[in-house]
Order: sequence, then C-alpha cells, then structure tokens
Amino acid sequence: MQETQNIFLPAGFKQFRILKSKFIVSDRNVLVIGAGSEKIAEKMIGSGAVSVKMIVNDFDSLMNSRLNLGKESRIVLEMMEYDNTDFNNNEFDLVYAQGSISSSNRSRIIKEIKRILKVDGVLCVGEITSLKKECPVFIKDIFESSEIHPLLNDSYSTYYTERNFLVLHEQDLSSSLKSFYETAAVELKANIHNLSGQEKSYYKKLLNKISHESNAYLKLGADKYIGFKMLMLKSCYE
Repeated sequence: MQETQNIFLPAGFKQFRILKSKFIVSDRNVLVIGAGSEKIAEKMIGSGAVSVKMIVNDFDSLMNSRLNLGKESRIVLEMMEYDNTDFNNNEFDLVYAQGSISSSNRSRIIKEIKRILKVDGVLCVGEITSLKKECPVFIKDIFESSEIHPLLNDSYSTYYTERNFLVLHEQDLSSSLKSFYETAAVELKANIHNLSGQEKSYYKKLLNKISHESNAYLKLGADKYIGFKMLMLKSCYE
C-alpha cells in the first residue's frame, strides 16, 4: 500500500507535507486532533517533535486508535471533547487538525485551541468545504450524515481571521479528494476481512460512509460542491 493510500483522511498526507515544508516540527510540543490521525501523529514523532499528544472524542475511536498505534508508540492518546480539553494554557507549539473539527461546535473548538496554543504557536487545520453557496439535497445529506458543517471554500480563511488568527499559508487541496475517495473505498474493502471483530464494527461504519460519499463524489457530481482547504494560522493576541 502506498503512503498516499493508507490514511483515511481527506487530502491524505498532503496537508502534513505542506506543513513540514513551512514549519519546523523538531523540538515542538504537538497536539493532533481527530480519529484516523494516528499516522500523522507518528510522522510528527518521526520529524523530531519532543512530545505528541492525540485526542479523539469517542470510545470506539479511542480503542481503535490504541490498536493502530500499538503498545510501543510514543504518542500519548486520550479521549476528550475537542472544545473542553484538560490541557494547560499555552501548552502546545502546534495543534494539527485534518478533517476533524468541521462540526456545529467549531467556534467553541477554535476558542479552546487558542487557549492551549503558545503565544507563537501554529494551528494547522484542514477542512471539508462547500464550493458553492447553494447545494442540492444529496450534498446536504452527505454533510448531515457525516456531521459536517462546512465553511464556504472561497471565504474559508475569513472565518479564522475574524477570530484573530493570522494566515501564514493557505492552500486549496480539493483536487486531492478524487484520489481520496477512489483509494479509501478500495483499501477499506480490501482490508476489512483482515480486521478484528472490534475493528470491523468500527470500520464497517466508516466503509459505508466512504462508499456512499465516494459514489456521490465520483459518479453523481458531488465534486462540483465538495472541496477541501488547509490553513496554517498563528493566533493574534490582543
């Protein structure tokens, strides 16, 4: 399995590679937010981060992340609500979120991220976006079933600048979604039979979700409405 194919996150490893080309990860304290981000967290360690913590917000994700990371992993994994963590003020040099904070409580999550980021810290965030203001019902159904509350692609950065973030880098990764939907569904189907009972229960839901979304994206024209954009941001303190 190629590197771009063994991570079930929109944009694959592209967001991380862009971050690494513009930000020194070594000797940093890093927080990775979201289920399915285990390989990203491991790459943070591999890039020299002094510590990497990862949080997920439900028990099934916690159990599967533990299995994926393994007993020897240096990643500190915990279950927390993203908008109400147990971390200290100004604890992290970098907070990384890829497809994990596009929920209805996004604003509360961002407020919490600002609290735990150091003064010179960076938020690297990537989110599914809406390419058009008005979307057909089947696109709205995809967003609703995935509990995604997308921002408009063209004004994505505005949401963050209005919350006192300085944009360090912005990149549209919408073109990566075609590959994501093509490969993720294939890889999940190919590997589902090798999973444990617990993993199958978790990934069956994920498989059904990706199969539905990939069919809509690749065959029904959802590519005209669904995008993905990443930002590197620095918090501006008053």
